Amino acid sequence: MRTPVGIAVSLIVALAGIFAFSHRDTPSLGPHQIPVADMNLTSLTQTGAGLVTAGELGNILVSLDQGTTWNQASLSHQRHALITRLHFRDRTTGIAIGHEGWILRTTDGGKSWQEVAFNPGGEPLLSVNQLPSGIWMAIGAFALTMISADDGQNWSQLPPPNGTDWHLNALLPSRDHRTWLIVGEAGTVLRSTDGGENWASIPEFYNGSFYGGVNIEQDAWVIYGMRGNIFRSEDNGASWTSIGGDLPASLFAHRELANGDLVLGGQGGVLLRSEDHGRSFHFVKKSGRMTITDIVRLGSGELLMSSDSGLMPMIPATQLEQRSGA
Repeated sequence: MRTPVGIAVSLIVALAGIFAFSHRDTPSLGPHQIPVADMNLTSLTQTGAGLVTAGELGNILVSLDQGTTWNQASLSHQRHALITRLHFRDRTTGIAIGHEGWILRTTDGGKSWQEVAFNPGGEPLLSVNQLPSGIWMAIGAFALTMISADDGQNWSQLPPPNGTDWHLNALLPSRDHRTWLIVGEAGTVLRSTDGGENWASIPEFYNGSFYGGVNIEQDAWVIYGMRGNIFRSEDNGASWTSIGGDLPASLFAHRELANGDLVLGGQGGVLLRSEDHGRSFHFVKKSGRMTITDIVRLGSGELLMSSDSGLMPMIPATQLEQRSGA
């Protein structure tokens, strides 16, 4: 039986680090003086407007110079709630989600945002994506499920997929967007093979939380989460095999490199790399106590990572793309 303490701890970890719920006031500063080195940043992406990152106290920041300087985006309403995820369907249109059911929408690459939903005291939203039907779907704590049928302008709540009440941490598309996975608390894996129209529960194969995943190639998937556990499927998510779990650090983010390798990041600045399409991973590096929450490859060929302690120093992707056997 879950206790309130257990639920709170699980949610804190799922939101990418022990600082997700801590209240840390950020001074009001002018352009180019925003202290990104000290902020809890949960999401990072490249858009038509530049780099966009978001996180604590409702901050959404935009950089026009590949992360050297940052400016505050314009928000129609500032709720000072943690933003947990950004997702762009193209270079201009995107959705931001966060605590208290907060949802914002942009059509200019992230420079300005309009609030489209907010539920004071409501549960956090943790992942969002657009299904092949055009419907936007957002999921979150205690299986909170929201959808929009008008390109993100209005949202309504649905019953949770398959009646689950666990925290749902990530909504994952296949490369052709036909198969979708939802992964979450207590080993939850839900699968849809019809573009998100219907969902079926995959029989439990792990009792810890999953925080993310990726469709590697055709029917091959990798999902990852608590205590460094990594699982791989070769039958489009129907069955799973453990390929990790010895690392005492949870994993929250991934990025595919130009050479096809897969990098995973997590607690303690840990980076793991797979050179065989997710069949095995090896340790690359560890960077202090910060938790990696997202990874972006810049046009310069460098990797930039967000964390619960700001942006991490850039890493030349060539350092990671050099195969260990080369």
